[in-house]
Amino acid sequence: MENGKYKTREFTSKDDVWDVISLLIEEAESFNRDRGNRFDVFESIKVQLPFFACHNVFLNQSHQNDISRYAYCEKFNIPAYSGSYGEQPKRWIDKSFLIANYLSKKQMKELKKKQNG
Repeated sequence: MENGKYKTREFTSKDDVWDVISLLIEEAESFNRDRGNRFDVFESIKVQLPFFACHNVFLNQSHQNDISRYAYCEKFNIPAYSGSYGEQPKRWIDKSFLIANYLSKKQMKELKKKQNG
């Protein structure tokens, strides 16, 4: 804040949006560390993003392809790449756990919403 007013920002590129996202990450992590909170950093960004940018800033065709690959593998119970678990690329294993974790959080949130609604 400057003189009791919030700082005005002009966005001219996606980099400007990512700068603000970095500040939000820092803020959430600081609250968690300093106040013992357990804010979900991703959820915090997701809630605040519409106030300064479009969700499309996160869309990336490579990521969309990873999500499609994950969904296909889950639906048909097949590995993403040839070979057994130990032969799957580490990068893919990391990505698949990240996708699974997010989907699990989303399902839990929807379940709570139904229970409370």
